[in-house]
Amino acid sequence: MDIGIAHGRIVEIAGTIDKQAEEEIDAGGRAALPSFVEPHMHLEKAFLHRRLPSRSGTLEEAIRVTGALKARQTRDDVLERSRRVLDMAVLNGTTFIRAHPDVDPIQGLIGVETALALRDEYRDLIDIQIVAFPQEGILKAEGVEALMAEGLDMGADVVGGCPYNEATPEDTRSHIDRVFALAGQRDLPIDMHADFADDVSDPRYAAVRYIAEKTIATGYQGRVALGHVTSLGALEPDQLAPIIDLLQRADIHIVTLPATDVYLGGRGDTSNPRRGLAPVRSLYEAGVNVAYSSNNIRNAFTPFGKADPLQIGNLLAHLVQFGTPEHQAAIIRMGTHNAARVVGVAEDYGLEVGRWADIVILDTYSVADALLDLPARSWVLKRGRVVAMSSVEATICRDCGRQHAMRFRR
Repeated sequence: MDIGIAHGRIVEIAGTIDKQAEEEIDAGGRAALPSFVEPHMHLEKAFLHRRLPSRSGTLEEAIRVTGALKARQTRDDVLERSRRVLDMAVLNGTTFIRAHPDVDPIQGLIGVETALALRDEYRDLIDIQIVAFPQEGILKAEGVEALMAEGLDMGADVVGGCPYNEATPEDTRSHIDRVFALAGQRDLPIDMHADFADDVSDPRYAAVRYIAEKTIATGYQGRVALGHVTSLGALEPDQLAPIIDLLQRADIHIVTLPATDVYLGGRGDTSNPRRGLAPVRSLYEAGVNVAYSSNNIRNAFTPFGKADPLQIGNLLAHLVQFGTPEHQAAIIRMGTHNAARVVGVAEDYGLEVGRWADIVILDTYSVADALLDLPARSWVLKRGRVVAMSSVEATICRDCGRQHAMRFRR
């Protein structure tokens, strides 16, 4: 198929478009997708993995280690590390990120300030949506609610939450109430880190039901996203079913973060260690909007990663055993259309006439092979303009008798 683009939008899709363009790309029959959306990433925490390495690999240690590092970071350092993530993301075919910078007494608003600066700096390459995220809690850390309001006044787009990081179950519910109140006052969407544990024995890590009920009661259906939601994976089917029904009725978006969740999860298990994932298959089969994202890049929460949605999608497909052609297509949709719904841009998103021309052309010849090949992103287009190109050359040498010098560029 040919794709015709004008003024940043797709204007025609046909077997052949018989018109002259200012610029033409001959993709040679390669596969095209709408560019990827990362709905949950922490830019200012990236590339901290070697400064104070995590030893136990637990969530508690990751929060503690990152808190110590946050207290020492500078604006220039945050900008440099964040740019590395954004450059990786663009090269890997992502043109929209929802960033979750911490807002707390440790680092103040440096995460929001730098994300706002990068949103302007990278506006022609990638869209950045900003969450005011209270990693250290709202009630537990003094002054956080005022800092969140200030961050939103500065230009943050989404009200974040971290209800599990409070001292008591009552404070967890109060945390959620305050997030909804702040969002309702400003008519902004909500995105919370929720239920980040291996089981539901601690009520602070079992707040999904309360959040869903609150969403329905406040009329916030379709405007709430929850990241992690790993505790639900520990429930028996008869316990899980009514909660999933609530999530579906509340139209809550679930963002699973497989690289982080599997790395941190099951640390206390001495046999049959748990995967520590949200129940993706059950959520998907019930019609809940499920997306995935990279979350952290090379820090105490996730010491791996390169901001590649296909890599994360491939990992997720293995973990939730989505191997059929239909399930692999569902994984691709989770990183594209489903993720676009999470961040609220679905109406302008996709390979359809009238939508924004945000496109990634893969170095493979079938969309069905994207998760299998993890191919180079041959061209990445943002609003119809090429913003990145990649190619891979490979040769099998079988007694060829030639010189094998290669020229590398830094």
